[in-house]
Amino acid sequence: MEKVLVVGASGSTGYKIVNILKSSQHFEPIAMVRSESQRLKFEEEDVKTIYGDLEKEVSHAIIDIDRVIFAAGSGGKNVQAVDRDGAKKMISASGKANVKKFVMLSSMGADKPEQSDELQDYLKAKHQADEFLKDSELNFTIVRPGTLNDNKGKGKIELAKSLGKRGEISRDDVAETLVNALYDKTAPKATFEIIQGETAIGDAFENLEHSQTSHIKTSHIFNS
Repeated sequence: MEKVLVVGASGSTGYKIVNILKSSQHFEPIAMVRSESQRLKFEEEDVKTIYGDLEKEVSHAIIDIDRVIFAAGSGGKNVQAVDRDGAKKMISASGKANVKKFVMLSSMGADKPEQSDELQDYLKAKHQADEFLKDSELNFTIVRPGTLNDNKGKGKIELAKSLGKRGEISRDDVAETLVNALYDKTAPKATFEIIQGETAIGDAFENLEHSQTSHIKTSHIFNS
């Protein structure tokens, strides 16, 4: 069983990620917590924890960790310290610890934060964290969902590098997508957007892989 550090484990989406990983045959969740009450809650559910604060030193949290899902967020209250700098610190620590895969929960619009009025600061922070991850030596997947809701997940999404439209998606399906992205060969060094759709999550990843392979082959033909 590989150990997966869930950063933001106490959040709405992070908690769902932990619960999915609990039933995995391949991964064991390690919940990163900031308080004793959070630690007790997870340990009552037989989930191991590690103390960590994204506004402080975090390298200790990566010791003996195989993979990371970064699902933390400041809720718009401290985007630079948490969403940007906290993510960067976790990425740097993961690189030094030779983490096998880093899965980032980003946001639709993070590629063009200047186009947003209300969320511009948040999206800028997400954009900078995403770019820092892309520039690292880590194997990564960056997932950019549309507006999150609390509807029951259907296990079906619409996924593309750029969807060209807005939409909503349940936290259930976002969590499932993030866990699916943990594997080495699933969307390696890929960034994509997701909203609710009609394609099973596993099939959506396969379609992405086929489209990337086709693009590489086409590029090779034209460049030959």
